[in-house]
Amino acid sequence: MPRNSRNPLYFIVIVTISLIVLVIVSSFPGNFINQLSSPFSVILEPVQKSVLTVTDLIRTGSAAVFEGAQIRRENEALLLENATLRNQVTQLEEAGRQYEELKSALKLKDKYDRYEIIGGRLMSREIGDWFDVFRIDIGITDGLIVGQTESFAVVDAQSRLVGRVLSTDATSAKILPVIHEGFSVSGKIDSVNGDLLRVRGDYDLKDQGLCMVDQIPMTASLHVGDVLVTSGLGGIFPPGIEIGEIIEIRESLSVQNRQAVLRPSVDMQNVSVVFVMKGQ
Repeated sequence: MPRNSRNPLYFIVIVTISLIVLVIVSSFPGNFINQLSSPFSVILEPVQKSVLTVTDLIRTGSAAVFEGAQIRRENEALLLENATLRNQVTQLEEAGRQYEELKSALKLKDKYDRYEIIGGRLMSREIGDWFDVFRIDIGITDGLIVGQTESFAVVDAQSRLVGRVLSTDATSAKILPVIHEGFSVSGKIDSVNGDLLRVRGDYDLKDQGLCMVDQIPMTASLHVGDVLVTSGLGGIFPPGIEIGEIIEIRESLSVQNRQAVLRPSVDMQNVSVVFVMKGQ
């Protein structure tokens, strides 16, 4: 009895497997089953379509996964290429800046041939005995030795006054900028026979990046927009270095006490490269 009961089960399993194989084989185009005309074709057609649909979905999904991986690889390659290009652009920009600085130094040398022009980069702005001084990366080893009666003018690449050398050590120097209250220079109006006057730093104007102009002669004709340059008096600053532009005239009851406000030509907040003019 158990043996006979198992025979129908075997029969069902064999039939089921046969049907599955038949469905799978018949789902491929051009096979011999599709060329037969039989009642089974009507029954198998929905199943064949389902198998084909699943096969197409699997094929489409596999292709999408492959294409997605390929796109990711291409994007990574493009990102790397962009980073490389940006780095090259940065290097070219830096090379261009260095070239312009060198060219400017040569122009300075031609203009002030009696001076040794030494270029330096701004290292830091610091607070010390003199507030808000600059430190640059050249010093005694570069020939900069200053004392109580000796100093050097400091200009930017366009020959505009930055300040003067305050002190030096072996490898660096402190620069006192024109806006500092401890700084002063003899200046004049940039015109033929321009009147002499004094440009100095002022504590109240320093935070605005401005300077004070005083010791203005009674007969001087000074106007907003006038450009002041160094007069050459005093021995530290060569004549003709641009200092800045008058932006305000402060009249007084006494003509002798007239004052003016000057905006330096150099932007002290953004200066990064300077040139020390060492007299020979």
